[in-house]
Amino acid sequence: MQTPKKKFVLWIPCDDKSHSSSSAHRHVGQPGRLFRRLFFVLISIYSISPGINAQIPASTRQLIVARAPAWTSQKAALELWQRESARAPWQKSSAQPVQVLLGRAGMAWGRGVFTPPRSSTQMKVEKDWRAPAGVFQLGSLFGYAERPPSGARWPYIQVGPWDAYVDDPSNPFYNQHVRVDPRAVPPWFEKQRMRLGDAAYKWMLEIRHNQGPWMQPGAGSAIFFHVRRGPDKPSAGCTTMALPDLERLVRWVDPKACPHYVLLPETEYAALRKAWRLP
Repeated sequence: MQTPKKKFVLWIPCDDKSHSSSSAHRHVGQPGRLFRRLFFVLISIYSISPGINAQIPASTRQLIVARAPAWTSQKAALELWQRESARAPWQKSSAQPVQVLLGRAGMAWGRGVFTPPRSSTQMKVEKDWRAPAGVFQLGSLFGYAERPPSGARWPYIQVGPWDAYVDDPSNPFYNQHVRVDPRAVPPWFEKQRMRLGDAAYKWMLEIRHNQGPWMQPGAGSAIFFHVRRGPDKPSAGCTTMALPDLERLVRWVDPKACPHYVLLPETEYAALRKAWRLP
């Protein structure tokens, strides 16, 4: 059986003023010496950089902010913010807050580019129906169409019949996008495939929860911004919204501005606003 191909995108911390590099597919196997060295360099950067662990990176000039009334809330108000530089004040970029839907069980702390404060609130785990709270980078934009929405600048991957996004913690490709070889389809593919003909997945903007050096099997996977299934129907852990609102968001995010997503309940937002340099 041939090894599935993983979409290989290298993400560098935004304090290094980079966003992403190669978007070419590659075979997944044992990492080479260079990749292993790079992996440990990334771990070191994430461990020592105060900008990553405690606040919004200095190079971030766009911020997607969603605030919910409480940890158990299924809804939140989402706003878009931007700034000219790290020293410039945040300016609101959206006229009115957009209502978004969260997990059926509310939220739990996620795993992103931040350190959760000491709290009795639990961490997110797989299949808990909670949206991950915290600060997160954005990953790839996926969709069924040949091209992304008109005007979008974000890296785009068209989802085909052999694409999968793995949510099985025992799978070596857990929480990753992979494209399998149709000549040697693995037995797990049917349960993990992405192209389902589901209108809710017309566009899926990846929220990088539990990815990179901080990935932990079983801590939650496949978190996206995607189309809501109804105005009052919560998700399994994603942030969902009406199609026009999602397309506006997709057109707004700029790779050069290193956008991040912040999702917090109101009490935590107020407590962390100054330390994390939030709007």
